Amino acid sequence: MLKEFKAFVNQGNALDLAVGVIIGAAFGKIVNSLVNDIIMPVVGLLTGGVDFKNHYIVLGSQAVQTGATLEEARAVKGAVIFAYGAFVNTIVEFLIIAFAIFLIVRQINKWRGTPPAAK
Repeated sequence: MLKEFKAFVNQGNALDLAVGVIIGAAFGKIVNSLVNDIIMPVVGLLTGGVDFKNHYIVLGSQAVQTGATLEEARAVKGAVIFAYGAFVNTIVEFLIIAFAIFLIVRQINKWRGTPPAAK
């Protein structure tokens, strides 16, 4: 079994996968920072100072104080929180990552001379 594992690692697939995962994790952190620190504050400014990170609805607890941050609301024992603001941030992150990957794949296809997908 050790010989099979050594052959697998030496094929390059495992190393390519490891590099892809590491680069993907780093890219995810960059996009997360881009969304939370640059894009969403601008969106908040354009929407009248709305901070999407702290938008939530309390579904199951009366103990959550009005005006509490999302973290404070989640810390209340028994509170059921519908954190739609965090979900909006996650959707924006996903769209940015998807668009960036699209641009990368498009450029790689140009380098390879691969025609775009048929309509």
